[in-house]
Parts: sequence; structure tokens; C-alpha cells
Amino acid sequence: MARHAVTLIPGDGVGPEICEATVRVLEATGVGFDWDVQQAGENVMAEFGTPLPEHVLESIRKNRVAIKGPITTPVGTGFRSVNVALRQELELYACVRPVKAYKGARNLRDDLDFVIVRENSEDIYMGIEFEKGTPECLSLLEEISTLARKPIRPDSGLSIKPISVSGSERIVQFAFDYAREYGRRKVTLVHKANIMKMTDGLFLSVGRDVAARNPDIEFEDRIVDNMCMQLVLRPSEYDILCCPNLYGDIISDLGAGMIGGLGLAPGANIGVNGAVFEATHGSAPKYTGQNKVNPMAVMLSGVLMLRHLKETAAADALEKAIADVIAEGEALTYDLKPQRNDPTAVGTSQVADAIVEKLTAGA
Repeated sequence: MARHAVTLIPGDGVGPEICEATVRVLEATGVGFDWDVQQAGENVMAEFGTPLPEHVLESIRKNRVAIKGPITTPVGTGFRSVNVALRQELELYACVRPVKAYKGARNLRDDLDFVIVRENSEDIYMGIEFEKGTPECLSLLEEISTLARKPIRPDSGLSIKPISVSGSERIVQFAFDYAREYGRRKVTLVHKANIMKMTDGLFLSVGRDVAARNPDIEFEDRIVDNMCMQLVLRPSEYDILCCPNLYGDIISDLGAGMIGGLGLAPGANIGVNGAVFEATHGSAPKYTGQNKVNPMAVMLSGVLMLRHLKETAAADALEKAIADVIAEGEALTYDLKPQRNDPTAVGTSQVADAIVEKLTAGA
């Protein structure tokens, strides 16, 4: 059986605990892994002067697959976000966040099964910003006011929102390719083109061109505010949502809330130089070392990683084991219990024990 070299970034806060639990369930599937453990985040700042050392990026470039725990972004380092920097450095332009209702979770409804495909490399998250009152900001405000013939208040801060033809084309094509590979029927492009005609309007126009080249998959578009309402009222009508960066981020948290919280919200960042799999949630430093936090978001990210590695049977087995543990309702952390102070809640490692038991019983 082939083995897979995978970069493992435990992260900080609760990251090491939930990654240890995830490694155990991944290995229990029977798939062979050669883990290349790399540290990033607050815990390497003193040694390397950066939360994202170059050798971590090199490891991911070499192995082309990584799974990571949450990372705290240290204050005052110049990094807006370690996660954003990782995506930009490795050109991980597609963020994939499935939203799926598992029986027994605190779902708002039972018919939730859609995938958010979020553009990762541009939009407002590029971080092109100018601070209020600086000479650069005042100069730009004056120039833009003149060019646009619209006065901008001089006490404004400024953020720039670039959306390109090439960036839009590759994310929409990715959404169609993903739909085809995983048997999805429809791509819905999400935008605010009725207001932002030069950016979201471009995203929509390019999306329609790409859709014309992929006639085997259904295509439609929705304005982002209407999309949020539709997901609450009629989520079963939607399959893959292709979103620019900001809307994808917001809608994925909306989706997580619909399935019981971020503890069940996995993610994948896929692009030119490999793929990084991670939970949507943060590092929760106040729970560090307490064996308390739900590891299932990283475990479900591991399911996505197994599918990416074409280990389909193992991915199906791990997802079923996780779903069975949720449905039984016993070996669950506090966030998945009906009441958060439920005394029957178990810890991070006990969740892994229950899932490993399911996997080995079915072996």
C-alpha cells in the first residue's frame, strides 16, 4: 500500500491536542502516512522571528499536502493573519468548506448538504489598506475623489478590493471541476454585482463565460444578501456556492451555525503549490491543555484530505465513524451536547477513542 508524505502543523492553543486526536483517527483508517511535523505560530516567534518560517512553506511545497491545527496570529508582527499569509505564499487560491448536517448534531434543519468554494487570493482580503490621516491615504482619497467625481470624507480609511479576470476564471472553473469530481449538480455564483459593478460585476461576467464552457453542470447566480436568506429558507436547492473571498468567509460561518457550530466545520485550501487542510475555527487559547475542545472539524478536514489523496474508501469509513459517534450522542464534547454544561460531555482524546473504536471494529 502506498504511503503519503504529509506536512503536519500542530499549531498552537488547542491545535496540538486536536491534531494528535486527528492523527490517531487518520492512522486508524489503515492508510499509511509519513508525517513531516512542522511548527508555526506564536510558539516559534522567539526562535525564528516570524510565525511562518520559510522551512514550513518548503515542507508543504515538497509534500504538496498538509494538515494543520489552528494558529494564533501574534499581535504586532506585520502579519495580518498566518492563515492568509500561508494561502498567499503557496497560491492556495481555492478554499473549500462543506456544510453538512450530521444526524444528532444541533442542526437547524436536516437537509443541509452544500459546499462553499471561496476565492482565496484577492478581493478585500488582499490587505491593501491605507490608514486614516496618513499622507498616502490623503493623497489617494484626493485622487480617487477627482477621478470618480465623488467626494470622499478626508477622515476616511481606505481598503482596496481587486477582483481580476484571471482570478475569477480559475475559481469558477475550480467550482465546476469540483462539482464534476464529487457528483454535484449545480454551481451558484454569489455576488453583489447590482452595486459593485466593476468588481463583483466582473466576477459575474467571467463566471457566466466559464459556465458556458461547462454546460454539463447547471449554473445560476444569486446576490449575496438574498443568498443568505435562501440558505435559511431553502438550502436543499443549493449545491456548490462559488464566492469571492469576503462573502465566502461570511457565508461559511453562517453555514457552520446551521450545522451546530464551528466544531463541525472543515476546510481545505487548494492551489498551485499543494493543498492545506484545516478547521475553520481558531486556536481557543483559553482551553489549551484542558482536553476539552471538539476535534471533529480537523478530523473532517482529514476526510477532505483523504479524498484529495484518492483514498476514497478510507475517507468514507472515517466520515461514517464520525457520523455514527455524533448520532449515538455519547462520546461528544460539550459543544455538541444539548446543554453546554452537560456532565456527560467527554474530552478531545475520548472523542478520538470512540472514532478509532468504530474504525477498528469495521476493519
